[in-house]
Amino acid sequence: MLTRLLLCLLASLTTVAATDIDWWENAALYQIYPRSFQDSNGDGVGDLQGITRRLAYLKEIGITATWLSPIFSSPMSDFGYDISNFTEIDPTFGTMDDFKAMMVQTKSLGLKIILDFVPNHSSDECEWFTKSVNRQDGYDDFYVWHDGKVNATTGEREPPSNWVSVFGGSQWTWHETRQQFFLHQFQVKQPDLNFSNPMVREHLLDVLGFWLDLGVDGFRIDAVPHIFEHRNSDGSYRDEPLSGWSSDPNSYDYHNHIYTKDQPATVELMYEWRDYLLEYQAKHGGETRVLLAEAYSPVETLSAYFGNETRLGTQLPMNFQLMYLSGFSTARDVVGSIDYWMNTMWSRHQTANWVVGNHDTPRVASRMGAHKVDLLNVIVNALPGASVTYYGEEIGMSNVETECTEISCDGRDGERTPMQWAPARNADFSTAESTWLPIGPDFERLNVRTERGVARSTLQVFKGLQQLKSSSAFLSFKQPGGFSYEAITEQVLQIIRTNQRNEEFRILVNMGNKIEMINGLSNKVYEFVLATAYSVHRIGETIDLSQVLVMMPYEAIVLRWLA
Repeated sequence: MLTRLLLCLLASLTTVAATDIDWWENAALYQIYPRSFQDSNGDGVGDLQGITRRLAYLKEIGITATWLSPIFSSPMSDFGYDISNFTEIDPTFGTMDDFKAMMVQTKSLGLKIILDFVPNHSSDECEWFTKSVNRQDGYDDFYVWHDGKVNATTGEREPPSNWVSVFGGSQWTWHETRQQFFLHQFQVKQPDLNFSNPMVREHLLDVLGFWLDLGVDGFRIDAVPHIFEHRNSDGSYRDEPLSGWSSDPNSYDYHNHIYTKDQPATVELMYEWRDYLLEYQAKHGGETRVLLAEAYSPVETLSAYFGNETRLGTQLPMNFQLMYLSGFSTARDVVGSIDYWMNTMWSRHQTANWVVGNHDTPRVASRMGAHKVDLLNVIVNALPGASVTYYGEEIGMSNVETECTEISCDGRDGERTPMQWAPARNADFSTAESTWLPIGPDFERLNVRTERGVARSTLQVFKGLQQLKSSSAFLSFKQPGGFSYEAITEQVLQIIRTNQRNEEFRILVNMGNKIEMINGLSNKVYEFVLATAYSVHRIGETIDLSQVLVMMPYEAIVLRWLA
């Protein structure tokens, strides 16, 4: 409690008008997994024309910007995160003309596009890698190569270090043509680029410039912690120590990754890329171009990625703390997750963002329960800062059981199934005989068309939350006392948003399975402006919060006071 009071006091030291809020600071961001959003040509796979067709939906539900998972040329070993050409559209998704048409429609709707940027590695089918294998055209050390070590007993050549890849097994693979080991922190088909080479950095800046020239509004940087590795002055690599978290030497958790994650040079690279975006804006004008950083890193590291006293980095180092909540999490657990971010990031930088799902994580309905989807949507949109929604979470989609096919055999397929648009064939995602992944069995109940017509559906609650973001109270989050949050009981979370003059919202969320009786929250009379399906209250009714407020299990409400 004391910590949160100190945070509010700190915020009161500086008065910032709502007009000083940049677009990304209060944005509603939305991740699209292109293969699964909308199929336009009947092949069972989503594409760019399909996204263009559905852009008006994003405008309808109040989205500011949408982040697209990779759409670039790729052999699809890791579904686009293995890029063979960073400036071409993969035919799976369409053509460059399709991309340009999508950008035109995006701008006409007042939306923004953020592209996935995958700098850590390329595909082994990338022209750069082929040139590096053959030591051509200055590409000799474009990737991380090493002769390895010779075993003194067996005389056999071994990897230069004990590093284990994210997907298991050694990070080092011997290449027969080049007669050296190459590094891959992920799949063997995803060789790591060598960012110690200035030529690599120049090539990746060219990639950023290429897409900026086509009108994109920013980039989500993939796998940020892995970009640099520690290399000794003699060119050797140190073994990583045991972590104690796993007994399997081929598991990524077997080692403590002190030499392959979050290196100081990676922080400096984030500053370099932010400088490039600032220079681009100074030259070309327009609104701020944004950088999101995917980094499952300690908050102190995320703070460094954001910036320091003299340098600016990524505006949105992504905050995954709420993704660690479970179906048993209480309001106090939620506050603990919020505090972990706010005690550092808000205290130092006055910035926040909240992520509850992505293409690598089971959906909220599957990891917490369908009855808690609305609660998480309310929390992330009621807290100050930007919200990040994974497609389908706004209608309560859950993971789908999948089987290995020729197209995909990935343990993460369950959270990547096609968007459920309507109670129609293939959920109106595709006209194909079959889709690349199966449609969820609950699509006739959980879909956009149906939920548009249900007053307290997950979709309607989500849309109502976005509408609040333009209110004076919500836009005052950087002003003195503009927000607060606390667990007022073990299970009930309260978030307050206020302009300190004539408008205040109280958002209350009951995380528990029992009725809660709350007395004396305020001496004001409030109006119910939003309520979830578990609530017995009607929109428009009023309540004197000096009296008892009764909250049903899993209920969330938004109350508004106007002077």
